[in-house]
Amino acid sequence: MSNDFSEEISSLLNKYSKKKVSTDVAIKKYIYPGNRIFIDSGCAEPIDLTAKLIELGPELPDVEILHFLSLSDLDYYETAGGIEDLFRHNAFFIGKSLRKYIKVGQADYTPMLLSEIPWLFKLGRMHLDTALIQVSPPDKYGFCSYGINVDIVKPICEAAEFVIAEINPNMPRTLGNSFIHIDDIDAFVLSDHEIIEFNYDPPGEIEKKIAIFVASVIEDESTIQMGIGTIPNAVTSELGVKKDLGIHSEVFSDGIVDLVEQGVVTCKKKTIHKDKIICSFVMGSRRLYDFVDDNPMVEFHPCDYCNDPYIISQNKKQVAINAALTVDLTGQVNADSLGHQFYSGIGGQVDFVRGAGRATEGKPIMVVPSTATLDDGTVVSRIVPYLQSGSGVVITRGDVHYIVSEWGIAYLYGKSIRERVLEMINIAHPDFREGLLEHAKKWKYVYSDQKLPISIDGRIAVYPEKYETILKLKNEKKIKIRPVKPTDERMIQELHYSLDEKDRYLRFFTPVHDFRHKKMQPFVTIDYTTDMILVGEYSEGGEEKIVALGAFFKTVQPSLAEIAFVVHKNWRGLGITRFLLNYLVKIGRELNYKTFGGSILLENKSMLHIIDTSGYKLTFKNIESGVAEFAFNISR
Repeated sequence: MSNDFSEEISSLLNKYSKKKVSTDVAIKKYIYPGNRIFIDSGCAEPIDLTAKLIELGPELPDVEILHFLSLSDLDYYETAGGIEDLFRHNAFFIGKSLRKYIKVGQADYTPMLLSEIPWLFKLGRMHLDTALIQVSPPDKYGFCSYGINVDIVKPICEAAEFVIAEINPNMPRTLGNSFIHIDDIDAFVLSDHEIIEFNYDPPGEIEKKIAIFVASVIEDESTIQMGIGTIPNAVTSELGVKKDLGIHSEVFSDGIVDLVEQGVVTCKKKTIHKDKIICSFVMGSRRLYDFVDDNPMVEFHPCDYCNDPYIISQNKKQVAINAALTVDLTGQVNADSLGHQFYSGIGGQVDFVRGAGRATEGKPIMVVPSTATLDDGTVVSRIVPYLQSGSGVVITRGDVHYIVSEWGIAYLYGKSIRERVLEMINIAHPDFREGLLEHAKKWKYVYSDQKLPISIDGRIAVYPEKYETILKLKNEKKIKIRPVKPTDERMIQELHYSLDEKDRYLRFFTPVHDFRHKKMQPFVTIDYTTDMILVGEYSEGGEEKIVALGAFFKTVQPSLAEIAFVVHKNWRGLGITRFLLNYLVKIGRELNYKTFGGSILLENKSMLHIIDTSGYKLTFKNIESGVAEFAFNISR
């Protein structure tokens, strides 16, 4: 974009020369002591007007300044001579420049859903005297674009007594419901500064691991929302293999530009606003701003539309990715405060969690690193027994669906408290899992004898994610093969209860009728360094079922493991058992086993056929009463 005013723009602006003022006049004429004013948000902050406001601050006592996400480096208090009560700031979302002042009580925070902030002004519940904004130059029809920030600024300008604008040729001309006519601007100043750029910190290993997990549950043709944060932004780098993704998000950054250029984001399969990226504002580099400039693929809308849960819910496969500060064992999400200290804000999290939750095949996802390091070097768990006193519940336990840490994915929606607790402990850092379990037992959230997987050295056994894989069956369906988890207990019970009398006899040599907790728990809390149980998980319509199980267990002989298999009757004859056997052999070799063995009824013809045709040298011994002991060497 040009860094100066073209002759055409200058000619257009000359028509409105009476509205052109200096920054000094703009502030002195339209702002008075005791006024309430709004300063444009995020990277669209009108720097020249804001700087002049600070400079003239001593002449404007008791001015209340409203913000949504202030990102500039301007310091209202220091620049104004450190006068503490000169301005009173009121933030709807706490940016870096105001965080320290809110902490010490020199600024206010108003918690609101982003979608509902415009209604404060539309309904007259909060009167606004003056709005300071930044816009693009007018087009030949006199329309200026709000540029990279439409969010709450457009509805606020429509309600304000006065609107003062910086007209800056560096501001992109964005499309959508993103314009203000120069007739509706009371005064303007000409500016030529660069637009604020915003860069996320590069993701570390933990952030990358979380991003991989998140990407694993995003399907082709999904519509994505990413909240503010390093982890949501990092997810974009893991979506390169997806197809025909869409974007409906309050904000996006440079990563989406990459996905558009790669042909991943096409918006062609969106349910509403087909072929369009829908957003409310953007934060990023000049490259991002050039991308949205006059780009018909990108539409900006005020947040009372973009963030309306009803609108969001109309997108099939809407995915919402947002960051949490802490999450308790029942699924309550804190995302705006550190105890009694307010840190950020509600923003659009609730809007998109609820919108995605109501969408057909929608997926609300909260991301959280499992630990945090305090200023004194102490490492604490972000997955906690209960939220710290003062912490706000931004996402309720009734709204939460997915929680993702670097240790895995917990799905909580529709789960009991006991199930939720086990899911959350399973994705907590192993160093904190025992403590979390003790709290859960104390409060009777779980069985009194509930155990966690413990390895041979007495440490919490870490789930071996590396063994997860997808198996495509003869009937074209796909099942996920993975190691068992403590949270699988109920599904494994259901698998065993689905067996008929004959199946139970062939498996257990007696028609077992009891698969209660005390019997099943040892099969879901295994030591992955000595035993292995692989389950075949099938998901359809959001419901997950375990349809098969294959296992080996250590014996008194260090090099020998005993094997066992169970497959639901509707899933037999599809090659599952043979796959599980070969996969268990591979894992058994890694764990230094030389031989697999067990006992089998001679009338179990199908299982005998599988092990006899497995390609391993099979031996039988101690054949008695129709039962044979077998063994085969798995060494290479």
